[in-house]
Amino acid sequence: MENIVNITYNQTGASSNVDELGMREMQRMVYEQRHRQYLLVKAPPACGKSRAMMFVALDKLENQGIKKVIVAVPEKTIGRSFDDTKLKENGFFADWKVAPYFNLCSGSEAEKKKRFFEFITPGCKNRILVCTHATLRNAVKELKDEQLNDCLFGIDEYHHSSADVGNGLGELIRRLIANTKAHILAMTGSYFRGDKIPVMRPEDEAKFQPAVNYNYYQQLNGYKYLKSLGIGYHFFQGKYITAMPEILDTTKKTLIHIPSVQGRDTYATKYDQVDDIIRLIGEIVEEDYEHFIKIVRTPDGRLLKVGDLVEDNPQQRRALQAYLHRMKSADALDILIALGTAKEGFDWQWCETCITIGIRASLTEVVQIIGRCTRDCEGKTKAQFTNLIPCPDAGQEDVGIAVNNMLKAITASLLMEQVMAPKWNFKTKRDDEEGEDGSNRTLSVKGLTKATPRAQSIIDNDMTELKAEILASDVLKQAMSNSIIAEEITQVMIPKIIRERYPNLTEEEVEQVRQRVVLSSTIQGSEVQVGANGKRFISVAGQFVEISKLSINLIDSINPFQRAYEMLSKSITPEVLRTVQFAIEEQRTDMTKEEAILLIKKYLPKYREEHNGAVPALNDAEPLNRRIAQAIAYISNMIRKGEIKKD
Repeated sequence: MENIVNITYNQTGASSNVDELGMREMQRMVYEQRHRQYLLVKAPPACGKSRAMMFVALDKLENQGIKKVIVAVPEKTIGRSFDDTKLKENGFFADWKVAPYFNLCSGSEAEKKKRFFEFITPGCKNRILVCTHATLRNAVKELKDEQLNDCLFGIDEYHHSSADVGNGLGELIRRLIANTKAHILAMTGSYFRGDKIPVMRPEDEAKFQPAVNYNYYQQLNGYKYLKSLGIGYHFFQGKYITAMPEILDTTKKTLIHIPSVQGRDTYATKYDQVDDIIRLIGEIVEEDYEHFIKIVRTPDGRLLKVGDLVEDNPQQRRALQAYLHRMKSADALDILIALGTAKEGFDWQWCETCITIGIRASLTEVVQIIGRCTRDCEGKTKAQFTNLIPCPDAGQEDVGIAVNNMLKAITASLLMEQVMAPKWNFKTKRDDEEGEDGSNRTLSVKGLTKATPRAQSIIDNDMTELKAEILASDVLKQAMSNSIIAEEITQVMIPKIIRERYPNLTEEEVEQVRQRVVLSSTIQGSEVQVGANGKRFISVAGQFVEISKLSINLIDSINPFQRAYEMLSKSITPEVLRTVQFAIEEQRTDMTKEEAILLIKKYLPKYREEHNGAVPALNDAEPLNRRIAQAIAYISNMIRKGEIKKD
């Protein structure tokens, strides 16, 4: 199996080392911003967000006049991240202590609401409370605005909020900002949602800027032990279990996520699927009924400890979850099979491989799953995420849906490369400049326009979210058909998404953001190579380009997703590839004025030159030629209606 993404890290130790206050690199960055009323932190799993929140919260209690700290987590299991923590022994001025009575991550909702009200009353001496998002939403509904003043609300996994009117957490945040003097510390490891709804409204998000951005590459590059990350996909036809032997390496600590019960890739009951996977691993020779761990002998005689989180029996699940929470060594577990759990907030540092079967609901979910295998620990040098997905079959009725699902998986891989590989910065190139600017990973690009402060803020703080939206749109689908011209992607489709996301930008600012998006999407993951003559080159869509010749015109002429198409074409048969391309073409979006003008101005003259002045027909064998014919018809119709003038 060939990975679509392979990233190597330098093992600098920067993200793991602690300072005199016991803080790691990311935690220091957050703590330096502790005096702000509204603070947004975007940082990956395992970088210490929970402890960063503790540091800031304790400082606000001791030094900033905050009377109460309320920490909210999406589900009760994640609440364990905020259990009592000894911070003083590493140099901080106070420990984090939560009275069990005010840890509201268990019990009935009525009892939790009662304790919440007790906590918020002025006479209560306890200053820290932990609860779920649901408890917070329900309790605060019955409180007056003035009761929420002088409180810090620490919102963990903040991407559960949204700007949508129906989102309870989002409504609460807007209420706190508009009507109270409360402080808000919002943290997330995946600051984009699968439903394309913004996490915050622009006017509210502006209050949180600049955000503290600590990216995946900073985290993984600063580990001590992890050296590389691979992300790939593998196809199957029929039952996925038939393809499992090709990707399951039982010598690696592995987390397996089976498809959802209602998922298209489920072929039997969830229990039968677990049984099939275990039989693939080997033979059950013993069961630990205290912790509900299965001892499985592999065909080569090794004994593996296998956990089953798919089991619904409450006693078994609680016992196994308690065991997983207490694990202190790599020998405690070898393989874990899960369904809807073991994503957010689940920590198994020795996990080396995540195998996810079927299409996940959102990019957020994929990010969270990948985060399970990218923990740093001694003895682990490589992390691997593999998505096992169904291969479209030309004979199936819903081939269009199958193609779309396959592209979702590829989308996730591409986005992970964008956020987990080292980032390139770009600046305008003068004629007398060399292309690269030393070790700070800055490339000078001819034709790159200088960004306004508003555009630069998007480039600095919102690039990952913008790329996620682009990849989740029809852009990738069209790009993967290999029948679309690069300029349509770079000059028509991408700027359209930017305009829709940021309607207040001028056309000049849209262009400034567009240029950086296209540059980053095309070059991300590439490294500089030095030729025999000393000239420096960088890989652009599989071709080496001399850095001194980098220009916007060159980048605009390249499909930024060309490599993904090439990987796809290698992974499936020519027949399946044709099926994919036909399905995409059938779903092709309607012609736009911008696309039509681009096709006629740039590609029609070349066609006419090669065909003695003729124009392509609507039934031409070549997809690009058919699209040019459609553009001619589209513009002709607009001229006939008087909507544009003949030029």
